[in-house]
Amino acid sequence: MGHRQRLREKLQAEPKALADYELLELLLGQVLPRRDTKPLAKELVGRFGSLREVIQATPEALCAVNGFGEALCGHWALVREVFTRVGEAPVRERQVFSGPEVVAEAARARIGHLKVEEFWVALVDNKNRLMAWERVGRGTVDQTTVYPREVLALALKHSASGLILAHNHPGGDPKPSQADLDLTRRINRSAQELGLRVLDHLVVTEGAHFSFQDAGFL
Repeated sequence: MGHRQRLREKLQAEPKALADYELLELLLGQVLPRRDTKPLAKELVGRFGSLREVIQATPEALCAVNGFGEALCGHWALVREVFTRVGEAPVRERQVFSGPEVVAEAARARIGHLKVEEFWVALVDNKNRLMAWERVGRGTVDQTTVYPREVLALALKHSASGLILAHNHPGGDPKPSQADLDLTRRINRSAQELGLRVLDHLVVTEGAHFSFQDAGFL
């Protein structure tokens, strides 16, 4: 019996007994069936620190690892999106964004772990039911460029009644910057002119969030 087959049987019989690198080894083996993926799995866990961090790593960071080629990069986009949607599932099942905590849960699942800033908008109907999540901008570790007209164009495209803004702070502090405050005011002012509601702006980290609504900024 080969090594990989033993891992598969171990997965079926006692999955919690598998180390992170062994789970990763099996996952890599789906794309590289004829290659010994154990060294690469150990290298990835050692470099990024955990299985979670490997799955959430950026394509650029992964492709910098020797042996992580184009085929794996393409597959990892799928793995990462599945992982993200599982995190979003409780919110998607509820559908209605009833308050900042619910929105923050969805935003943290999608962008709280990222190492660069991303700006997203949740588009809702007149009952605050989620219609779509759309990414508006992707930047660096401490900033991203967002234009109010692009945000509002998405709202009009989906015939949304309201929108909820969300972006992450990779540094771990969810406190909004002056630029965040200014951008929110500009978007809110333009939205009102179009008869749209800006319900909240969430700044999220992996374990915390700041709500403009709760703080009285909206």
